[in-house]
Amino acid sequence: MGVPILPTISTSFIVISAILVAIGWGLIIARKIEAHKKVMLAAGASALIFFIIYATRTVFIGNTAFGGPEEVKIYYTFFLIFHIILAAVGAVFGIISIVTGLKDKLGVHRRLGPISSIIWFFTAITGVLVYLLLYVIYEGGETTSVIKAILGF
Repeated sequence: MGVPILPTISTSFIVISAILVAIGWGLIIARKIEAHKKVMLAAGASALIFFIIYATRTVFIGNTAFGGPEEVKIYYTFFLIFHIILAAVGAVFGIISIVTGLKDKLGVHRRLGPISSIIWFFTAITGVLVYLLLYVIYEGGETTSVIKAILGF
């Protein structure tokens, strides 16, 4: 059985967003402000596309439970919860960073932007690892409601 298409596409958008954030860092270091702004907006759009695909899949199809060995499941579950918290914090920080940048509130933007970026890099990395554990390393389990997929009941 191959990997499912929607999780593969959505995970690709998270990777793209992280790559764009890294490019955006390089651009701002080089003082290319307009290019930085465009690339960071594209990074935000890529993250939003991920979220739309993920949320749509969750609502209409459900989430896939961990299908690996039972002795690994507890570690996967803690890791998944860590990733979800990281993603939520990263999304909020990212939105605030984008808004403060667009509104020229550069004091806040300069302090928060690097923190947001680092959180987003870890979100992307852990997201790819969740994807690999769920669909590549182990075959995915049952696709069901969010609560049952995450907590197992």
